[in-house]
Amino acid sequence: MSDDTKYICFDWAAKKILRDKANFAVFEGLMTVLIGEPVRIVEILESESNQEHERDKFNRVDIKARNSKDEIIIVEIQLTRELYYLERILYGVSKTITEHISMGDDYDKVKKVYSINILYFDLGRGKDYLYHGTTTFRGVNTGDMLEITMKDKDALKLRTPAEIFPEYFLIRVNEFNVAEVSNYLEEWLDYLKNGRIRENTTAPGLQEARKKLQYMKMDAKERKAYDRHVDNIRYQNSVFGAAHLEGWEEGHAEGHSQGLAEGRAEGRAEGRAEGRAEGRAEGRAEGRAEGEREKQLEIARRMKEMGLDPDSICKATGLNREEVDRL
Repeated sequence: MSDDTKYICFDWAAKKILRDKANFAVFEGLMTVLIGEPVRIVEILESESNQEHERDKFNRVDIKARNSKDEIIIVEIQLTRELYYLERILYGVSKTITEHISMGDDYDKVKKVYSINILYFDLGRGKDYLYHGTTTFRGVNTGDMLEITMKDKDALKLRTPAEIFPEYFLIRVNEFNVAEVSNYLEEWLDYLKNGRIRENTTAPGLQEARKKLQYMKMDAKERKAYDRHVDNIRYQNSVFGAAHLEGWEEGHAEGHSQGLAEGRAEGRAEGRAEGRAEGRAEGRAEGRAEGEREKQLEIARRMKEMGLDPDSICKATGLNREEVDRL
């Protein structure tokens, strides 16, 4: 791919470009294709929640937006594996809901939330590249779907739980292997995975992406920062991959004496734990492979450049907070 047809990867665009109101059309296009109805973004909200105390967890998302229906859409792009990812997105949605209702408000003020998760790692087992989850209540004996009578704009109407509860989209980018794209969703996946956008595309958002997300439209300083970001992601993935393999092999060997099947299960479980996105595995893997303090510092420096929080860096490298702060 030549530089004049090279497009900025979506995770960088989400952090640096798509927050600008002039570029909302790109983000609106992806949401429109996923949700199946036109989406208009009114504003981009603060995407990292404040901690109430030092042990509170961050609600880190790449984009949090409010649409014209006063619903909240949160987007997270996850480039490296994480052990408890489903629990993480549940936490993020739950915290988003509570952040957007004030003390004393009636429960009708609860916002509908869409959670869009673009995953560049292998999450679970499944043949599809897109999974969609909604909440429904089905009669155990009758099989009918429950509808609730609610007041909306001074009128009573029936609503299903799916209209109120959060919806989740899991886009498993690595599982997209379509040779010839044939619809808007596949065009978007082709861009997310391969960085390709058809010249004559009519997919919502992608024509705008062709104009605004070209690599060559960045100035030299921006291109340098972008290239460093891409290199850091490749480096992190390679280290996490090595840690995952090493963890699997250790667990497999340890469990072999208890039977081959049990050994495989334990090995895989430990391998997944070793490959945690928080970076715990990175420190252990590098420590075994190198045994050099300088390597730990280099890893911490790279993670800091990528914007990871100090506590995660400390867990990943074994360094203390003072050492990380000095980098």
